[in-house]
Amino acid sequence: MQNDFDLFIVDLNGNLRGKRLLGSSLDKVYEEGVKLPRSVIGVDFWGGDVPDNGLVFETGDNDGICIPVQDKPTLVPWAGEERHQLQAMMMNPDGSPFNVDPRQVLKNIVDRFHERGWYPVMATELEFYLMDGDSEEVQRPRPPVLDRGHGRRLNTTDAYSIEDVDGLESFFAEVRAACDVQGVLADTIISELGPGQFEINLKHVSDPLNAGDQSIWFKRLVKGIARKHGYTSTFMAKPYAEHSGNGFHVHFSLVDKDGNNLFDNGGEEGTEMLTQAIAGLLELMPSSMLLFAPHLNSYRRFQDGSHAPVFACWGYENRTTAVRVPEGDPEARRLEHRVSGADANPYLVLAAVLAGSLYGLNNKLVPPEPMEGDAYADSHESTRLPYRWDDAIKALDKSAVLREYLGDEFVDVFCAIKRQEITELNSRISDIEYESYLGLL
Repeated sequence: MQNDFDLFIVDLNGNLRGKRLLGSSLDKVYEEGVKLPRSVIGVDFWGGDVPDNGLVFETGDNDGICIPVQDKPTLVPWAGEERHQLQAMMMNPDGSPFNVDPRQVLKNIVDRFHERGWYPVMATELEFYLMDGDSEEVQRPRPPVLDRGHGRRLNTTDAYSIEDVDGLESFFAEVRAACDVQGVLADTIISELGPGQFEINLKHVSDPLNAGDQSIWFKRLVKGIARKHGYTSTFMAKPYAEHSGNGFHVHFSLVDKDGNNLFDNGGEEGTEMLTQAIAGLLELMPSSMLLFAPHLNSYRRFQDGSHAPVFACWGYENRTTAVRVPEGDPEARRLEHRVSGADANPYLVLAAVLAGSLYGLNNKLVPPEPMEGDAYADSHESTRLPYRWDDAIKALDKSAVLREYLGDEFVDVFCAIKRQEITELNSRISDIEYESYLGLL
């Protein structure tokens, strides 16, 4: 390959870390991998070392080996000059799995399903906001102006509007083309509840690792194409206080080695295995909250009546619940997990969904009765999910079950990252504090 390529891994925050390499080094990369400090997986959101994560001083900040997970690099079609990208997963120096890498965390739980002869099928739905191009510079969101809208700015909510999608036709056409080039199986495009908010659904795939990969590639290409078109995009959980947040919904079904759907009993209610998986998800949901809502802003999304679940409950065709069983062909019976924000790391979200489901299946758990009607009004307060960042950190740290299913080292490193981020953000004085108190106290 003649042109440069970006080799990257995904850190625990879902950010991409890596190197831009000469095309002539590609064969060597496939033979030997690329060295990066293992601590890069566990840096904080801003890329700073986390001394308490056990990966820096205790190890001499030793290198891991980044091994490509793609057969060949894929084109980055929005780049100014021809360039490719190649995703990798970090291994230990001796070639053994580095179990803190988020892709490896997901692989480990998938392997446990495969040991039982069960094969997860997953799909993701990602919401994002498209904003005016200067939003990133001024650090305030502002709705975009339509390409084909005679200068109209998307200031109002217009759910499922075809006109809004039409007005951004060139942007979405390039997103479609980039998805095709990179192997991202994009399906429907929807105008969502916020001004300039959209959702693109990705198709079901039989490999959860591939579902996670596609989600990572999709987020990168949306950001890159938005900038190319003079926009800014964000998967931030709650960019506008007064508008809908960005969700990350996960659809999950389970098949056997012959492809039979283990959640399908021929009826609407689904099999006992379906309800056992739901029961496990609900039981582990509070302690998994940090994986679904990993940032300070994540918790602004969880408000009563906001279309984001705030209670650990489930129901049939009920979008006010945390877990929904959609209507449809029994052969496609599945569950939809609706808690996570689009700001979360896709691998960790998928791993948490699978861990909760497997826990329910292994222990043959029985869920409470399905919720009918408004879950915000009718749910019991004892099922309310953690709504503070620090409480979510404590819940994950103390969860013996998630430590067993996802790994002690991963939990320790991830919690250390989040504690450092809380300390950093708590050291900053907010605008509203100055506006409220300066000169008045």
